[in-house]
Parts: sequence; C-alpha cells; structure tokens
Amino acid sequence: MGSKTLFKWPKQITNALVVQLIKSEKNVHRAVSIFDSATAEYSNGFRHDHGTFGLMISRLVTVNQFRSAEGMLERMKQEKCEVTEDILLTICRGYGRVHRPLDAIRVFHKMEDFQLRPTQKAYLTILDILVEENHVKRAIGFYREMREIGIPPSVVSLNILIKALCKNEDTIDSALQIFREMPNRGCQPDSYTFGTLINGLCRLGKISEAKELFQEMEQKGFSASVVTYTSLIHGLCQSNNLDEAIGLLEEMKRNDIEPNVFTYSSLMDGLCKSGHSSQAMELLEVMVRKHHLPNMITYNTLISGLCKEGNLRQAVEILDRIRIQGLKPNAGLYGKIINGLCAAGSYQKAANFIDEMVLDGISPNRASWSLHVRMHNMVVQGLCDNVDPPRAFQLYLSMRTRCISVEIDTFDCLVKCFCKRGDLHKAARILEEMVLDGCIPDEGIWNVIIGGLWDRKKVREATELLAAELRQKFAEAEN
Repeated sequence: MGSKTLFKWPKQITNALVVQLIKSEKNVHRAVSIFDSATAEYSNGFRHDHGTFGLMISRLVTVNQFRSAEGMLERMKQEKCEVTEDILLTICRGYGRVHRPLDAIRVFHKMEDFQLRPTQKAYLTILDILVEENHVKRAIGFYREMREIGIPPSVVSLNILIKALCKNEDTIDSALQIFREMPNRGCQPDSYTFGTLINGLCRLGKISEAKELFQEMEQKGFSASVVTYTSLIHGLCQSNNLDEAIGLLEEMKRNDIEPNVFTYSSLMDGLCKSGHSSQAMELLEVMVRKHHLPNMITYNTLISGLCKEGNLRQAVEILDRIRIQGLKPNAGLYGKIINGLCAAGSYQKAANFIDEMVLDGISPNRASWSLHVRMHNMVVQGLCDNVDPPRAFQLYLSMRTRCISVEIDTFDCLVKCFCKRGDLHKAARILEEMVLDGCIPDEGIWNVIIGGLWDRKKVREATELLAAELRQKFAEAEN
C-alpha cells in the first residue's frame, strides 16, 4: 500500500534520488513512507533495487524494527530483486546487538532461500555474535561446521575461537594451545590475539601467566592497547599487586596510551581495597581533568572505600557529585553510607539519608528488598538506644506504610524503649502490631510491658495483659 508524502515526486524517479531522500529523513516511519510512495505513484515505472531495499532494511534494523526488516526481504523476493549477503548480515548484526543470537542464526540460514552460499565473512559474523553472547558450545560447533565446508582458518576466525575458549577455566588451556599452534596453520598471532588471551587469563585469576604473555607480546614488537593494559591493571589490583598496577599506568603514559574510565576505575578499586582511598580520590581528580566522566562503578568503588575507612564526609560529597553529573544514586550506594553512619553511631544522620533516599524515589524491588529491610531495621534499633526514640517511631511507621518488614529484634527494641520512657500506649500499639505481623513476643517483652504497668499502678491493665499472655500460652499448648 502506498502512502502520501509531503512533497511531489519529479517525473523521473531514480534509485539515487530515493536513497538520498531516505538518508536525509530522520524519522524512520516517514522514510518508509518515502520508500513506499516511490513505487505507488509510478507503479509502471520505478522499481526499487537492492540498494534502496538494503538502505531501508538498515534503517529499520537501527530502530529494532526487525519484523518490518524481514518483511522487506520477502518483498524483495516477490519483486525478484537481488538479495545480497550483506543485507542479511545487517539483520543478523542487529539481532546480535539486542542479544538475540538465535534469531541471528535463523536469518543466517535464510541465505538458502535466496540461493546464497554463506561466505567466510558471514560465518565469522555469526561466530562472533555467538561468542559475544556466551553461547560457547554453539560457537565451537559453528566453527567446526565452517571448517567442514572447506573454509580455511584465518587469524580472525582463530582469534574469535580463542576468545570463546577464554570464557572459562576448563577451556583456557585449549585457547593457549591454539595460540601456540597458529604459526603452524599459517596464521601469525596479532596484538588482538595477545590481548584476548591476557584478558581471559586475568579474568580467571592467572596473573603470572598473563604477565608472561604481556612480556612476550612486547618482545615481539606488538603494541598493547588500552584494553589490554586495563585488563592487566585490573588483574594486578585484584591480586593485591598494587605497585605493579601503578607501574603499568606510568608505562601507559610513557607509551602515549591514554587510560580510559575503566583503567582509572580498576586502579581506584585496588587503592580503595588496600585502604588508600585518599589516593583513589586524587586519581579521580586526574581522571576528571582529562575529561573522563566517572561512571557508577567508579563512584561505587570510591564510596565503598571511603566508608570502609570511616571517611564519611567525602563519601557524602561523592554522592552529591553523582547527582551533579545527572546520574541517580541507587539503594546500594545509600546503603554503604547508611552502614558507615551507623558504624560511627550517627543514627540520626543515617535516618536523614533514608528519608533522602525515599525522596529520590528509590523504593525496594526484588533485588534490593533485603538491603532495605536490613538498613531500616538497623537504623530504628540504633535510634531506640536512647538516641532519638520519637524518630525511631517515625521511621518504624514509615516502614509499615511502605511494607518493609520489621524484624523481631526491632519490635523488641521499640517496646522496651517506650516502656522505659513511660509511653505505654505506644509500647502496647507496637506489641499489638507485632502480633498482627505474626511475631510471637517472648517472655522478656511481656515482663517489660507488665513491669511498666505495675510501676505505674495500672493493675487492671497489667492483669488483662497477663490474662492475654496465659490465653496465648494455652492456645500454643493445644496446637
């Protein structure tokens, strides 16, 4: 079906003109309208070729309109227009980008429908998608299929295979074996081969082997990329070889290789875990001066280190920087600061941060539920300890409103706290809500409540509570 466009077509429509118009139209729906109207107005004249079809399919894939893109393939078939391998691979890469490798394979097998025999390029495209998506066994099987149909090994295909084998400890030795055999297959390893292996070895904690391979790489005249340096720096930091990691950063500067945000973040992580968060903060300033914007991983690392060392003021400053950068702190970051404040006995400030977190719209979800429960209960219990009982009660009410579980120890603290203060009505209310939540008060709580009532000569209330306790114990005995 054709659709009207906002302009008038010239008498002579060419494929070059249609390509130009589609490229200049930012809105993909209007681009489709242009594509359709080109043939709708001149049905006996203009016909799309693989160039205009290919461009339209590429535009659709860019915005994840895969069904429409595959519909274009069927339209090409009906209009007897040549379907090239590159057009099909555009769709395959699109599926790979959105983590749908099985759909990429399905489109790859469609080549048979268009009488196309997949080339080495097509096989390598799918092989790379499978490895990126951690379909290692399927990737190895796909590589074998490629070899069985006569496609020879190449540096690119072996690099992808090595990358697949570097994914886990069971196959890393096979990756190293292929690396050593590459020259015998007529394929000399390149810097990407070395970098892939170094990254894999570091990820699996095999730092000494990674360092040996790095030295071999330099001896053979290959230049390490920022990714390779970062992998090794991260591995050294994880294995507490901080001095060597810092030395590699200096080596990068000497070799005019600019560290990226991941390089700095890895080194900051190592510094923070070693109790050198002040040096990590200095590195943050260097990073910002070089116009590398910190990410949430960087900030999480710094806040963890600063809180661990009790440097809560700077941790709070980092939280402010996150907001200034336009990022949104998560429950985990708030939790680290709240834990640090509780460890320092600053329960009122911790309660303020819980309020701030609520105002930021950070609510419990499946992943953060236990964290919310833990920090709320910890703060309420801390506030109860003669610090700020009214604030403890306020936070307790907020917990109930937001359906955050109140632990039995928190109920216990609240009841004892308000009995001690002589506020027996609040204590009785909390006790009632405790029972409604399915928590059974122990003997200590009953003793505190009844003792408080006796102290104030409220004998009748004490008697009623005692009777209620006895009825409950009889009920438990019968069950």
